Amino acid sequence: MSLNRRKIGIIGAGHVGSHAGYALISQGLVEEIVYIDVDQKKAEAQALDLYDSSTYLTKHVNVYAGNYGDIKDADILIIAAGPLPDMAAGQTDRQQTLGATVAILKDIIPQIKASGFNGIIVNISNPADVVTHYLQEKLGWDPQRIFSTSTTLDSARLRRAISEATGYDQKSIVAYALGEHGESQMVPWSTVSVAGKSLLKLMKDQSERFGNLDLEGIAAKGKGAGWIILGGKGSTEFGIGASIAQVVQAVYGDEDRILPV
Repeated sequence: MSLNRRKIGIIGAGHVGSHAGYALISQGLVEEIVYIDVDQKKAEAQALDLYDSSTYLTKHVNVYAGNYGDIKDADILIIAAGPLPDMAAGQTDRQQTLGATVAILKDIIPQIKASGFNGIIVNISNPADVVTHYLQEKLGWDPQRIFSTSTTLDSARLRRAISEATGYDQKSIVAYALGEHGESQMVPWSTVSVAGKSLLKLMKDQSERFGNLDLEGIAAKGKGAGWIILGGKGSTEFGIGASIAQVVQAVYGDEDRILPV
């Protein structure tokens, strides 16, 4: 009898990659994580720190720093390499990091090809959707094996903004930000529901309470949340970590779940 161990590789041991790993570990979604980073000491430190955390979490997880040869038998590869927008330098659009991210990927892609990895790639390097198309083209695999977290995080931010505007808990709200994880995202308001009821109908039926909701302002609040976080602490971490965990859970569970990837 063989016991299948769920193994994930994470390229990039910075803020985003480390919090992605912690979310996977804390939710019990994986038994083995290997970190790869050009800064080997940082990868080793993150892996050791995360390994220690598993002592008090749901299950034992083997976390270590490795190389591209270690991802050959991984199920999923998360790409979290590349710079964060530098707001102090005037970068207020994720597209402005594209050149630097592609330069890094030009080194990463040949090593993925040579590794023998044959699983699924989930990209969270920004601009996430554009970078994902680049990976699909350069790797030449079935594009359904390479996707981005896209607007999964943006949808969570949108639900929070709707919650603050209506007073209903975000877990009772179904709403999707669509388009791209970037400035061109949009909200299809006709699909938004609160406890199963259309938000547009709720605005009509309870006009005294909800009739003056500023939908444009709510959408902008959801879209702009990332920049508030970046401006305040220099990186986004917890939200994207939880988002990647949702995507990984859906893949491992073959859940047929709707996520805007």
